[in-house]
Amino acid sequence: MPRVGRGTGPQKGGTVIVLGLVLMLIGFLAGISILWTLGIIVLVIGLILFVLGSTGREVGGRKYWY
Repeated sequence: MPRVGRGTGPQKGGTVIVLGLVLMLIGFLAGISILWTLGIIVLVIGLILFVLGSTGREVGGRKYWY
């Protein structure tokens, strides 16, 4: 039975993508290269999880990532 009142994964996957974009923006504006690099890494991981989650594929044994 599905849980009521919970997100369904792909809608919440955007949080990691937004975090990556924010880190990249702060790193670019402040001239801090480590934040720029971390932002790129987090953005790529977020995009991969978003794509895999939106296709219905289980990632790491979980159907949804919250």
